[in-house]
Amino acid sequence: MTKIIDGHSHFMPLPVAEKTAFFKVNWSDLDKQLTLMDSVGIERALLLYPTSDAHLNMGGWSHLCEVYNQELSLAVQAHPDRFIGAGIIPADQPEKFLFELRRIESLGLRVLSLASSYDGKYLDDPRFYPIYDFAQAKNFPIHIHPQIIDPIGEERVKDPLLSPVLEYVFDVTMCLGKMMMEGVFTKFPDVNFVFSHFGGVLPIVAERFDNTYNMLRKRNIVKDLGKMPGEYFKNLYYDTSGSKSAAAVLSTLEVTDSAHIIWGSDFPANQDVARTIEVMNNLPVSQTDKKNILKNPLLFLN
Repeated sequence: MTKIIDGHSHFMPLPVAEKTAFFKVNWSDLDKQLTLMDSVGIERALLLYPTSDAHLNMGGWSHLCEVYNQELSLAVQAHPDRFIGAGIIPADQPEKFLFELRRIESLGLRVLSLASSYDGKYLDDPRFYPIYDFAQAKNFPIHIHPQIIDPIGEERVKDPLLSPVLEYVFDVTMCLGKMMMEGVFTKFPDVNFVFSHFGGVLPIVAERFDNTYNMLRKRNIVKDLGKMPGEYFKNLYYDTSGSKSAAAVLSTLEVTDSAHIIWGSDFPANQDVARTIEVMNNLPVSQTDKKNILKNPLLFLN
């Protein structure tokens, strides 16, 4: 059996979890996660910050980063052959980005975890460019997770079901689109950006991006992006985020190849991890494609 690499799981250290409204239960138990990993054949897992309201209850992002990155580092040090950690940055204080990035590196964390937006600012904003400079120089992949605090559309509709199902993933797609429109992928060509949840709704609208771009370029309504949107999309990475939908994976394979798709459990949000693996194993694709997705090494190379 091919050992699996999990590119999307979550860990909330107790000192952070207790400062949140939602993440107090099941999000701090690494022993439970290790037991699960052993039972389903997961070799290693990336531990990500799920985005939360913790910074609102901890005096801001700076203190949150101090506590979270330190606690995450200790968890990884305790199980260096099983986990890799993704550090977070003080989103409200760009002047502290470089300090925290260096601290993340010194703590042995090897991936950066960003939200799709912060207070309505998407990752195309130049304030985030120093992060991309660092990631490019140090070969740090950047994982982009949905923002759950005031995502796109929540000013009009705030609903306990509609917000997480629709607005969270739309925020990821808008983030990706704005980064493309502002030339982030061109300015930082060597940064490996990983968009969670298949890039939101990108697989459904990818063709529309190309068709609409062609139409608008003919009338000089949209700026010249240098190449078709689809050419940018195929070079980005996307994770499956616990999806049990074969159709979602197959539609993403119309956007990019299997080497750019990363299997992720989304544990502990997703408790039926075995089912997500079963769906992958039964996909009507080649064994090479299945292996590329289930054991994508991108996040564990550096």
